[in-house]
Amino acid sequence: MKRWILLSLLTTALAGCIGEENSDLKAWMVEQSEGLRGRVEPLPEVKPYEPFAYDAFGLPDPFKPSKMELAKKGNGSGIAPNRDRVKEVLENYDLEKLRMVGTLQQGKTVHALIKAPDGNLYRVKVGSYMGQDFGMVMTVNETEITLKEIVEDSGGDWVERTTTLGLDDSEQKK
Repeated sequence: MKRWILLSLLTTALAGCIGEENSDLKAWMVEQSEGLRGRVEPLPEVKPYEPFAYDAFGLPDPFKPSKMELAKKGNGSGIAPNRDRVKEVLENYDLEKLRMVGTLQQGKTVHALIKAPDGNLYRVKVGSYMGQDFGMVMTVNETEITLKEIVEDSGGDWVERTTTLGLDDSEQKK
């Protein structure tokens, strides 16, 4: 009995899809498809592959540190930092982060006042070290400190460079 009911419902549903009731849908589809013509764009032109000849086998390997090893065995300049001495507090900071904020004089010795990033003030004099490039204070005057730094160049040699740390402009106005 259930089969007959189900079969009659299915037949009625299918009969509703056939006939003039869907003619408006068919007319709309015909109207929308007028003037549409499919066109495929042509494929882009494929450029032929050109192989590259690698002729750098005779050049030195940029990833092999042979020059650095030779430089560490013995550089010709004789300049090298003293790694055996005790580091001073201001050698823990990058030189760009240190600010000269003033000077003091005790007898004939002139001290520069340096403000570190930790907010503390430190006194330096000729012979003190500061900065991370083994910078030794050479001169101290009222407007600047001159340092001699020892840095390693790209070839592995140690070279000296002179750097100055000027009095901070904002501190001069106070």
